[in-house]
Amino acid sequence: MRTRLLCVTLGLLLGTAAPYAARGRGRGRGPKKYAVTNDRALVVTREVLVRHGYEVVRVEDSGPEVVVWYRRGNRGRGRGKGPPVRMVIRRDADRVVFVNTPSPILVDIDVRLRVP
Repeated sequence: MRTRLLCVTLGLLLGTAAPYAARGRGRGRGPKKYAVTNDRALVVTREVLVRHGYEVVRVEDSGPEVVVWYRRGNRGRGRGKGPPVRMVIRRDADRVVFVNTPSPILVDIDVRLRVP
């Protein structure tokens, strides 16, 4: 009885672990790159940050990189605002790459930049 239970458990573990191992993490492609200008990427980033309840504090343009400083608003609770957080929009050849961007914000940016 124990041998059969052990075999079934081992089979289930091997059967479920194989698809996860095959997928890999991010499929080895690195960060997503977008064929848009820095200006378009900055406009979309501002709109998405404001929609998520953030406040854009400062934008620094330093050559191929645009640094966006943003922070969480008080959300109507009167408890002050969050600390400034840094996000970088980097220009690589003919593509734009977002660095240090939280996943929920990057998902919305991705949706907005993919629609023509």
